[in-house]
Amino acid sequence: MKIFDNVSGFITKYMAALVLLIAIIALLQPWSFTWATKYVTYLLGIVMFGMGMTLRWKDFALVFTRPRDVFIGSAAHFTIMPALAWGLAKAFGLPPELAVGVILVGTCPSGTSSNVMCFLAKGDVALSVAIGITTTVLAPFITPLLTWYLVGAWVSISLEAMFISIFQVVVLPIALGIVVNRFFGRFVQKAVKVLPLISVLAIMLIVGAVVSASAQKIIQTGLLIIGIVIIHNICGYLLGYTAAKIAGFDMPKRKAVLFEVGMQNSGLATSLALMHFGAAAAIPGAIFSVWHNISGSLLANILAARTKNIVNKGDAVAAGKTTIHA
Repeated sequence: MKIFDNVSGFITKYMAALVLLIAIIALLQPWSFTWATKYVTYLLGIVMFGMGMTLRWKDFALVFTRPRDVFIGSAAHFTIMPALAWGLAKAFGLPPELAVGVILVGTCPSGTSSNVMCFLAKGDVALSVAIGITTTVLAPFITPLLTWYLVGAWVSISLEAMFISIFQVVVLPIALGIVVNRFFGRFVQKAVKVLPLISVLAIMLIVGAVVSASAQKIIQTGLLIIGIVIIHNICGYLLGYTAAKIAGFDMPKRKAVLFEVGMQNSGLATSLALMHFGAAAAIPGAIFSVWHNISGSLLANILAARTKNIVNKGDAVAAGKTTIHA
């Protein structure tokens, strides 16, 4: 068990680097992951099921105990990221399949690892969880509508088909995970240690499958899409933080909104792209899966270090005042 814990800890800690490694292998040797392409939807369902197993009914109560904070964070998420995605697709004149992929990333709910990043950054984790839950629950309705509205200039889509897809790969697995947590709590407590490892492995396979299926297209347009993904993500962080600051949130709350806005459920974007638009449309989601874990980890460490420095300075000042009074 100790060996397993060490392996799980290693894989979780170095997730970003491992996902990047898998992407490189799939790009250079596409045959190594093409077999996983037909399992992408199931892999995402596994990730969502694991997420559901970590949730309890009281987590949903947070949405109603802090309605203003949750509303502002969720509204920022579903306005900033879709608008940025549409603007970037237009500005760079992307071909239809790539434009759809970028916009899908923008219209999806918050990323599954945003809560972890918020925790590492010493942000308001409760608010982060509440916003993540809200955007995920709203996704079956908002994601298809926003995608339909924004990609209409490029391709036609079926609202009903997208709604059913999101319901199947997000809502049902999460609901099942919550039910399992509710009635089999002891089992879940033991399984919780395994969940991060399973989720990371599933995400790695999703990235490998998408990259292998679109290797040639990535080689042709890779630098452009990577640049767009980075701009989208960083602008999401900045505008999310700005929106929270304008709303009068304190620093921990700003950190929560920052990560909930800037980090997307790129696994869902990838799955929807493969199901409805083809492998090329899944490229932005796959690249985002790699990049946002790198940027999120770096940003969380920077914010945590700044918080520690501020606390240390505050302690030093307090100590100085005590000495003077003495």
